[in-house]
Amino acid sequence: MSKPIQIAVVGSGYVGLVAAVCFAEIGHNVICVDNDERKVAALQSGDTLVHEKHLPDLLARHHNTGVHFTTDLAEAARQCDAIFIAVGTPQSENGDADLSYVETVACEIARSLDSYKVIVEKSTVPVYTNEWIRRTIERNGVARSLFDIVSNPEFLREGTAVSDFLHPDRIVVGADSERAAALLARIYAPLTTGAYYARPQAISGACSAAAPPPMLHTSAKSAEIVKHASNAFLALKISFINVVSNLCEATDANIEQVARGMGLDSRIGGRFLSPGIGYGGSCFPKDVAAFRSVADQLGIDFNILSEVEKINAEQKKRFLAKVRSALWTLRGKRLAVLGLSFKGETDDIRESPAIDLIQMLLAEGSSITAYDPAAMKRAEAELPPSPHLRYVEDSYAAARDTDALLVLTDWREFASLDLKRLYTAMRYPIVVDGRNLFDPKTMQQHGFTYISIGRPAVYPVRDLELAASAPQ
Repeated sequence: MSKPIQIAVVGSGYVGLVAAVCFAEIGHNVICVDNDERKVAALQSGDTLVHEKHLPDLLARHHNTGVHFTTDLAEAARQCDAIFIAVGTPQSENGDADLSYVETVACEIARSLDSYKVIVEKSTVPVYTNEWIRRTIERNGVARSLFDIVSNPEFLREGTAVSDFLHPDRIVVGADSERAAALLARIYAPLTTGAYYARPQAISGACSAAAPPPMLHTSAKSAEIVKHASNAFLALKISFINVVSNLCEATDANIEQVARGMGLDSRIGGRFLSPGIGYGGSCFPKDVAAFRSVADQLGIDFNILSEVEKINAEQKKRFLAKVRSALWTLRGKRLAVLGLSFKGETDDIRESPAIDLIQMLLAEGSSITAYDPAAMKRAEAELPPSPHLRYVEDSYAAARDTDALLVLTDWREFASLDLKRLYTAMRYPIVVDGRNLFDPKTMQQHGFTYISIGRPAVYPVRDLELAASAPQ
């Protein structure tokens, strides 16, 4: 392992907290800074605050040894060699990324600099942000020789963020200074040399001592574009397969067979070719909007991103139409909803298609019982319980005496439900699956009317026999 480096991480959200704990895991000394005193107190007591695999174990391993939590950014900046900015960059009303938090942190760092520091953009930011950070720090009276700005975008997926950090596809370092690039190389050396993976307690994953992750060195501007372009392309891929799934439904083809046929082409690959009710979360929606906005400001026609946003919004409306078609009318219907987070294995409900669909269904006059393995507390803050919306303790309680069950999030837990027990719990065994978690033939054999995305609907054998015997 290389000599530990003193690192400050500003922000304790999904990215900041995971980065702080993982930097400690690979051998560095980390101070994680947040201006929210309640969050810092919770983290100091050992609460991870977010649902993320491996995070509780790593925090327990390094708590108050490799990683410390504080609200004092000035002191943390003075103590550390590298300062990673991992604060939020939410979407503004006009689609731009709101960089006010980044600016505030840059100003506070500037007031604390008394020796050379490398300031690292870890937040997802548009191109030229590194220039604005530099100008902001210089305007606060800091000599240019006392700092460098580096762009080091994160490529973390919620639910697998720790594994993604420790076993990355690539590590992108955008630095216009050899001195700054050398410090980032030292920080990530335990990963890029493979030394971390030889440790007995190392988190297992795709990388190994024999096959460590590559580090890509770019300019700061190129690294900023890499992040936005990557997320926009993945959103495009999701939207593309959703449109193909609509074509499959119109022709009675099977989207899973089509996606497999596409994915076996090495130029395309099978990842992100799973149709559903649309993407959500804290990254794709705002990053697509921000990337399009940057292109607009530079006079570049990037209307394909506007179509991606349109397709994503329409996908939720199409799913609502599926539910209506299955039930004839929605007013007065009792519906079970499985899944509230924007994707499985996380408690994040930001831009969650599930939350949007619940709001649509309530507006149609339906009553909903909802369950999610991790996101119910956050969902209750967004959508408080009411006479028409209840949160329950498990999937079977949600399904009890309902007219239909809707799968809105791809939790692995849902895919392994006891179908006999589920059938018994429901008033009418109708499942509308927005994540294609179940095999249609299996659902049919268990007596369900099963409607999914991009695959022909199936009906219980008895219903088919009655339809065949009905007078023509």
